[in-house]
Amino acid sequence: MEETNSLIQQRKAKLQALRDRGIDPFRNKFTPAEKCADARANYAEGREVSLAGRVTAHRDMGKSMFIDIKDQSGRIQVYAQKNVLGDEQFNVFQHLDLGDFVGVKGALFTTKTGEISVRLSSFVILAKALRPPPEKWHGLVDTETRYRQRYLDLMSNDDVRRTFLLRSQVIHEIRAFLHSRGYVEVETPMMQSIPGGAAAQPLVTHHNALGCNFYLRIALELYLKRLLVGGVDRVFEIGRIFRNEGLSRKHNPEFTMLEAYEAYGDYESMMDLVQSMVCQVAQNVLGALKIEHKNAEGVVTRTINLTPPWRRAKYKDLVKNKAGADWFELTPAQRRATAIKLGAEIGEAYEDFEVTQAVFEKLIEPTLIDPVFVTHAPKELIPLAKLSPDDPTTVEVFECCINGAEIAPAYTEQNDPIQQRERLEHQAGGEQQKLDEDFLAALEHGMPPAGGMGLGIDRLCMMLLGQENIRDVILFPQLKPK
Repeated sequence: MEETNSLIQQRKAKLQALRDRGIDPFRNKFTPAEKCADARANYAEGREVSLAGRVTAHRDMGKSMFIDIKDQSGRIQVYAQKNVLGDEQFNVFQHLDLGDFVGVKGALFTTKTGEISVRLSSFVILAKALRPPPEKWHGLVDTETRYRQRYLDLMSNDDVRRTFLLRSQVIHEIRAFLHSRGYVEVETPMMQSIPGGAAAQPLVTHHNALGCNFYLRIALELYLKRLLVGGVDRVFEIGRIFRNEGLSRKHNPEFTMLEAYEAYGDYESMMDLVQSMVCQVAQNVLGALKIEHKNAEGVVTRTINLTPPWRRAKYKDLVKNKAGADWFELTPAQRRATAIKLGAEIGEAYEDFEVTQAVFEKLIEPTLIDPVFVTHAPKELIPLAKLSPDDPTTVEVFECCINGAEIAPAYTEQNDPIQQRERLEHQAGGEQQKLDEDFLAALEHGMPPAGGMGLGIDRLCMMLLGQENIRDVILFPQLKPK
């Protein structure tokens, strides 16, 4: 810390020296003609360029000097000569620090070592960095610093920056896909008087002017279904969701969800939507349907094959394959004992269906690496879906599992307001204040049969971009304040 403070004081002294010379080191504007990568890609000997970026390296050679500048696209070398710039300007150039932003103009040439460079004719300091870059300038490795100060991570780790630029492309492709299929994008309230659409613990806030509490939304579902009632037949939203629950490598309290609803569809039409969308996104962003995950040494540890058609398997069949063919003939007490013996973590208050779900989540889901549509889950798990005609103990749903995690559940949506009320009342456990009466009133006005799905954008990005921790695909993950 003492060394850092000393370096900051040295940089502040340089800042004052620049101002004493009448140089403003924090400019309002500079317009580069192209990106650094474009200058390299469109190389022509002697072509004049105008570029800007952050100084990431400098090598002083007396009467000449090399620096590297870097923008979002990449880096390029700049060659400065005292006899070209003049004594005063060259002296200013020599005192540039790592991390400073500069704008440069000059002609392209190739050095004796074959490096495409800019022969500097003029430059301007755009922003003076008062703090030194991380010690590991080319690869910040301290995990906590990377998450708490993501700007340092992006500055020093090209792979990290690439991950987040690809995430942006993923979301762009999702939007383009849905728009091409006639879906309308909307925005619905983040603050809600009743949290609904999922079984999750909400975060609470207070609105002073209205004098009441609101909940940050735990799902997008119920407002989007209101729009089906209102006549918007294909609708989607990409938005932030907030849940006051635990953190893990797959869970962040604030995350991004896509939800889409299609009137006159069902869970099978949602299968087509999810499969087609994920494959198109992978192909357009990554250029492949086989996704390789690598360890820190660059060794491939897992390959995920997205080539359609994707496998379909019933929930009960997967459970019986893992826990025994007689699982659903056992008594609840026997199921609980068997689940514990298999290694599932079973809470004392778990209901019987939750015991089965624990077996699925802990022992089956992590093994589903290539895409699988897990269909026909127990009705108790999903009160917002329609019952399966051939097995009324299950509902017409699927959970799309890839890379050992659920990334997209989908339903044939419940549109019978009487059955919906009964199942929501059961889920609420008799607490009337938990019922969204306005949503139930909307259903009573009539909602067309529909398919609906939700897709976790963060988990999708983890799978596509080869990241094992959700914090590595969220720019600013939630951390406990220092």
